[in-house]
Amino acid sequence: MDCNFAAVTDQKDRANIKIIECPRDAMQGLHEFIPTEDKIRYLQSLLAVGFDTLDFGSFVSPKAIPQMRDTRAVLESLDLSGTKTKLLAIVANERGARDASEYEEVSYLGYPFSISETFQLRNTNATILESLDRVKVVQDICVAKSKTLVIYISMGFGNPYGDFWNVEIVQKWVDELYRLGVTIFQLSDTIGVAKEDSIEYLFSNFLPTYPDVEIGAHFHTTPDTWHEKVDTAWRNGCKRFDGTIRGFGGCPMAQDSLVGNMPSENLITYASTHGLHTGLDLASYATAMKISQAILH
Repeated sequence: MDCNFAAVTDQKDRANIKIIECPRDAMQGLHEFIPTEDKIRYLQSLLAVGFDTLDFGSFVSPKAIPQMRDTRAVLESLDLSGTKTKLLAIVANERGARDASEYEEVSYLGYPFSISETFQLRNTNATILESLDRVKVVQDICVAKSKTLVIYISMGFGNPYGDFWNVEIVQKWVDELYRLGVTIFQLSDTIGVAKEDSIEYLFSNFLPTYPDVEIGAHFHTTPDTWHEKVDTAWRNGCKRFDGTIRGFGGCPMAQDSLVGNMPSENLITYASTHGLHTGLDLASYATAMKISQAILH
């Protein structure tokens, strides 16, 4: 995909849209191990772009996600001296949270909380209630270590397992997690089934209900449905979006092989078209895209 979108300049009268780049999500499903030095080179290029946050790696069992087994080595080799971008690491339990929180460079811990019982068991080997207990522990660690917990509400727009889903179930678990002190949620369209009506309902109801909470969107999408998802979320108050360069990666449970992560270049195009400010350096983005094309395939 060509990086041929218009530049978005820094003007005070423009609304801000926050883009979180997720190279961890793009890399973790690849079977062929990406050499550590290539990961470092790619992440370093992304740090130059100016994303608000970089979801760079995960502190989980190497058996569960072999691709991320070098997260510590990668983190310890990154040069953060010239970037404003903050780092986010995914964790799945207390041990991972304690390991990640020992690094001053990590600002956010991300935890995947599925409202599908089946997916929660498959993803973290825990029931939803057991996962809630884990969140309590991880949140306590975050508070003690001056980190911020980001909860991904996975299967937030539906699931392929036949587990019952409706917006009230999403509301129930966001309420439970909010009571624990969680202040950032990403509503995750894990298998790419979000529709305009559910996007509109969730964001138009959640954002006024939780004025002190940041609620964003982690969309998976096909090439021809990305715009309606982003546009509906933005028009209903969402200002935080996850993406990956070239839309690489996604969830293997998606039934449509065209479903992948939201391409970050599409988010940038949307921002440019609607006069929104991203704060990104597009020359650096083009460089990062070239590196992505070389190592992600």
